[in-house]
Amino acid sequence: MNIRLLFVFFLFGFISASAQTKVSGYVFDEHNEAVSFANVIFKGSSDGTITDENGKFYLESAETWNTLTISFIGYQTLEIQLEKKVNYNLKFILKEETAQLDAVVIVSGKQSKKNNPAIDLLRKIWEHKRKNGLNLYKQYEYDKYEKVEFDINTIDSALIKSKLFRGMEFVFNEVDTSRVTGKTYLPMFINEAVSKVYGDNIINKEKEVLKGNKNSGFSDNQVIIDFVGDLYSDYNIYDNYLKFFDKSFVSPLSKTGINTYNYVLSDSAYIDNKWCYNIIYYPRRKNELTFKGDFWVADSTYAIKEINLQASKSANINWVKDIYIEQEFDVLNDSIFLVKRDYMMSDFALSKKEKSRGIYGKRTTLFDNYKFDKPLDKKFYDRQVYNYDKDIYDRDDAFWAANRLEDLNKDEQGVYKMLDTLKTVKKFKRLYNLGSILASGYIEFNTLPLDYGPIFSTFGFNEVEGLRLRTGGRTYFGRNDLWRLEGFLAYGFRDDKFKYGISGKWLLDKKSRLIISGGNRRDVEQIGASLTTSTDVLGRSLASSSVVGTGANDKLTNINLTSLAVQLEPWRNLVFRLGANYRTLESASATFSLDYVDAQSPTGFSSEIKQFETAFSLSYFPKRKMTGFGVERRTANDDFARIFAQISRGDKTVFNSDFSYTKLQLSYIQPWQLGGFGRLYTTLEAGKTFGEVPLGLLSVIPGNQSYFSIYNTFSQLDYYEFVSDSYASFHLEHNFNGRFFSRIPFLRQLNLREIVSVRGVWGEISQENINLSTTNNPNSIPLVAPNNKPYYEYGLGIGNIFKVFRIDFNFRGNYKDSVIYPNARKFGVTGTFGFYF
Repeated sequence: MNIRLLFVFFLFGFISASAQTKVSGYVFDEHNEAVSFANVIFKGSSDGTITDENGKFYLESAETWNTLTISFIGYQTLEIQLEKKVNYNLKFILKEETAQLDAVVIVSGKQSKKNNPAIDLLRKIWEHKRKNGLNLYKQYEYDKYEKVEFDINTIDSALIKSKLFRGMEFVFNEVDTSRVTGKTYLPMFINEAVSKVYGDNIINKEKEVLKGNKNSGFSDNQVIIDFVGDLYSDYNIYDNYLKFFDKSFVSPLSKTGINTYNYVLSDSAYIDNKWCYNIIYYPRRKNELTFKGDFWVADSTYAIKEINLQASKSANINWVKDIYIEQEFDVLNDSIFLVKRDYMMSDFALSKKEKSRGIYGKRTTLFDNYKFDKPLDKKFYDRQVYNYDKDIYDRDDAFWAANRLEDLNKDEQGVYKMLDTLKTVKKFKRLYNLGSILASGYIEFNTLPLDYGPIFSTFGFNEVEGLRLRTGGRTYFGRNDLWRLEGFLAYGFRDDKFKYGISGKWLLDKKSRLIISGGNRRDVEQIGASLTTSTDVLGRSLASSSVVGTGANDKLTNINLTSLAVQLEPWRNLVFRLGANYRTLESASATFSLDYVDAQSPTGFSSEIKQFETAFSLSYFPKRKMTGFGVERRTANDDFARIFAQISRGDKTVFNSDFSYTKLQLSYIQPWQLGGFGRLYTTLEAGKTFGEVPLGLLSVIPGNQSYFSIYNTFSQLDYYEFVSDSYASFHLEHNFNGRFFSRIPFLRQLNLREIVSVRGVWGEISQENINLSTTNNPNSIPLVAPNNKPYYEYGLGIGNIFKVFRIDFNFRGNYKDSVIYPNARKFGVTGTFGFYF
């Protein structure tokens, strides 16, 4: 997420109203106190809004209205004549209604939980709530129309006259004003999609069939497309927690809502011939992931008819200044409520200051033509689309006229033409290409099907190579390429050697995702930084080029690896892989030894390992979502588990290899969203090697000698400090997302996030394997495993420092006796940068 978010900010950061009546202003009482959640409406219309906690509001309509009505319980209704179509920053005073003083509802401060009619209604909602009205039927289907738009907001004269837009002034002809915030904005991306959704509650299957898709602006950039899809995930307002931007907000309809929100019964009225009550809610505390707003609930079914949610300004979330949500429901009978319209707007900005410029992300989804209890064959839900259907993305105007559930307004109709014209402007294309480079790490050559990069790997440093320069590239015809070649060339100034790598992969069958791949790499590698060997022939660990570390990074290995593999995905997210590789390993450093006892060698030992190995692996990623149809696809979400199992077999009879052995490895990675308590990451891993093998083929407990916080490594272990042939490890890391810091007054404004972690490993190594790697080389390292008791570490971290930095304080739990382990690092500090919500 972080790279895609950075790209959106970079790209959009460099980049006449159609409504007839617009009004913005503030509502105060006679004591100059803001009147929060007052009703503001154009008289005679259904266009209205409510004031925020500061009494501020903005309201617009596509029609012309002459009178504005402001009302609130306990105050006299105020009617204002509008002399102009556009009226900004007005100030209104509400007077108390003498005859109704006893009925005044104070919408500020903490509300009572006892004898509160709003909370009585809330309890009724809990009793009658349904997970989804569709669940009451065996099968269902409906039409879905979705419109997503990205806009630059806060368009002012300074931006219009800036050098940045010189030559692109025509784009400002499409400037509009947000009906939610009253800010001007310039559309820069628009996407429409029409689909048919089918579901079967008996077999718990759902399938969405895309019928048409139309976009402009950055339509060919998968980074933007994936970001939009990940940005707006589905949610159910009746759930206790609503997940947005990887954060769990407490729903105002949650059973824990009484402890989180204040509720006030504000009004009652008929809506679509149903008597409904209006409840205003707002947070009890600041800095928590909460909303403010109101909802209308039907008096007999206690089903939500309408709801508005606006994220609290003080919510601990980065880069998002505002989140605004509207949902409307059709209540069909006493037990069924179905979403009719869903609108969500997010204001992304580097700063939460009122006048800061940012990006609107808006999604409007409409649902119609519901049908029920029409069974379809189970194979229909399992059948997948494997090909990119160009016709779906090239529908004519007649299709859109017939399938749009909501017509485009005049501004939206002009956006397509404006954006298509903008893409032809050289200056804009240069800015777009620069943003794309930062996001993907590759420089695109439009005249050739080649990309140069990744640029972030150009420079490196380690004890063996010294300064390392790298150049590389890949083939790229489009995001759905069926085959791809990649390669690199690197040079180390200290060892005066060139390194290289080349790999290729080819998608032979789209239905089963049958892929063959292979390649060769000759490089310098730190193989003591991971328990599970990478199956990527071009893979290289971060530890291989640590610029600054806690000690000398000299235990490096020269590796020459050749591999060939076949991969198959017969069922969604279940991947089988059969591979074979031949590698040679030898020490790359004069201060590190991989020597082992070799009776056939004249000296009695050998320094180079030559090994052929076959490996069969199974990977399962439940609930993973992917985008694309080519040999390489993108992951669209990150909340899924990763299960991995592999059996490897080394055979000394093939290619004159040195050892025969069998290695088993298992790993299970799972993120857990724990509601308001944050997010927990867990990793369990185990492995065993059968047979006698030297150090180069053993399992090294992954150390970390850098000053970076690297998940699934042990921060207080040096490389090769522990080596094993059998191991079991765990890693737990929990981010509370500021739940506790937000309750400390002097820390509250910093929006810091508390992180705790604990990690441990047990391992053992046979005496036969110890003897095999015991030579008279003075640079041999002692082979020690944490077999007496599991080694463990724990850490306390503070995240979100200046929104981009995290610092961890790491403590070694055991194996730290200064006599037995004189070099043990008992305490250390690591950190990392990140661009996260």
